[in-house]
Amino acid sequence: MTQRIAMWSGPRNISTAMMRSWENRSDTQVVDEPFYAFYLHKTRSPHPCFEEVLQSQSNGYEQVVSELTQTPCLNKVQYQKHMTHHMLAGIDLNWVKELQHCFLIRDPAQVVNSYTNSRGECSAEDIGIQRQWELYQEITRITGQDIPIIDSNDVLKDPERILKRLCETLGVSFTPAMLTWPQGTRTSDGVWAKHWYKSVDNSSGFAPYSAKHLSLNAEQLAVVNQVKPFYQQLYDKRISA
Repeated sequence: MTQRIAMWSGPRNISTAMMRSWENRSDTQVVDEPFYAFYLHKTRSPHPCFEEVLQSQSNGYEQVVSELTQTPCLNKVQYQKHMTHHMLAGIDLNWVKELQHCFLIRDPAQVVNSYTNSRGECSAEDIGIQRQWELYQEITRITGQDIPIIDSNDVLKDPERILKRLCETLGVSFTPAMLTWPQGTRTSDGVWAKHWYKSVDNSSGFAPYSAKHLSLNAEQLAVVNQVKPFYQQLYDKRISA
């Protein structure tokens, strides 16, 4: 039976690098942001590649849920990369009890800076950090799982240590293949990859950690301050050693 793992992240994290890490395992199939079309169909948010995303995926929530929980997978592990802001408030989450879950977080200041650089603007809703905390609580309640949380900066500082701990918590054997991968695009990438994945396409492993001074304007700082309490609650629960 396939072990299905859902990783819940916000945008402008190392979520695609993490997907590359898991895909480089010989026993794992990855699924890239399966609810993106559903989110765009419902919100009409003017994202890059809007029409292409809608044409590339089902926008029916129940159909996507069925694909993620019932469609046969020939691999031992299926790794699902999810964006928290795609999961709109009020939707039925009972299906999550069919999967194991983990959360990937990142300092809000870094997220806001990166998102603004990529899209030109950034709201609290765009980056899904409050929604991430809400989903953590709700998925914990539904599944009863002690859900592991990893922070991107911890991963970049010591990817082997954090990934070993994550795999151990999920009951998956760690393999050094998760630390490097071939450069380039993947057939598993969503059609949005051409806009969002340029840096990871040129990568062959997790980038070394580098502390950077960020100069945020008042509007960006307001977003950071709005979401930071939710990030902090997740950060306090993270795998750190």
